[in-house]
Amino acid sequence: MGESAREKLEGYTYADYLLWDNEKRMELIEGIIVDMTPAPSRLHQEILVELGRQFSNYLLGKTCKVYVAPFDVRLPRADESTEETKTVVQPDLVVVCDPKKLDQRGCEGAPDLVVEVSQAPVAF
Repeated sequence: MGESAREKLEGYTYADYLLWDNEKRMELIEGIIVDMTPAPSRLHQEILVELGRQFSNYLLGKTCKVYVAPFDVRLPRADESTEETKTVVQPDLVVVCDPKKLDQRGCEGAPDLVVEVSQAPVAF
């Protein structure tokens, strides 16, 4: 990242995010950089691939599309342009049914479905 040691007082934006080194995965939450874990576990990937396959098969021929990480989802506030957006996330899997939300960079606005695969066992 080309920034000096000082943090931007107003927070980082999607325009800043686009300039950063793509070697390291990170998200931007309300202008704050959040480092993501390195490569997910093998089990995480198996689950994600199976979910992606199932959703893709079900949605075949429909307008909804399935995308898996890394795939940028930009969540601008009402007064933010794309470049000013301060929240950019990479969910494990998203389904987007509105083609107007999609562009070459990913999705702008909330997807219709978001899936995060937990890497820790969950007790019920």
